[in-house]
Amino acid sequence: MIDRRSSGADSEFSTASHQRCDALASRIIEACRDRDLFVAAAESLTGGLLADAFVRIPGASDVFLGSAVTYDIAAKASILNVDERILDSAGAVDARVAVQMAESTARLFGREDIRDRVFGLSTTGVAGPGPDGDKPAGLVYVGLHSPIMASQSRGESARTVSYRLRLQGSREEVRLQTVEHVLGYLESELRSATTSV
Repeated sequence: MIDRRSSGADSEFSTASHQRCDALASRIIEACRDRDLFVAAAESLTGGLLADAFVRIPGASDVFLGSAVTYDIAAKASILNVDERILDSAGAVDARVAVQMAESTARLFGREDIRDRVFGLSTTGVAGPGPDGDKPAGLVYVGLHSPIMASQSRGESARTVSYRLRLQGSREEVRLQTVEHVLGYLESELRSATTSV
């Protein structure tokens, strides 16, 4: 059942979160535009909120390629080619799923001319209000596939990492916090590394 009542605290949190996301997305778009890099997403629990964080910013089309909302577990396998064995054994809320989603979305949206310059972002988790089997509400994994060199000395050309989050709050708050975290990780990656292209 959906509680359609909105408390003042929820509304204030949402407004503040959107403002932080707007600021992060603006900086990311500018940094990617300056470096000729692009962003694509694969979303589960955020259901399009990550895409919204980008497309709310004027000029996002210079950088943001799109988002595959694969909420259904079977869609993760059929659209993003996430390993069905992992989905069967661990479910969708798993670090390996986040990694595969991020890598697959970079490939899915990476045209021939930009293939090696696409960040892939992913979100999978339990927004709540209750648990999903043995996975508690607020357990989230996000993935970041980066075309940026992680280490010049190791000669890496791309890498994918996942981050485990334990978030608190309402369903909306968990989803918004997830978007903020993904944007923060991407901004940090852009600031800390040099491009390999």
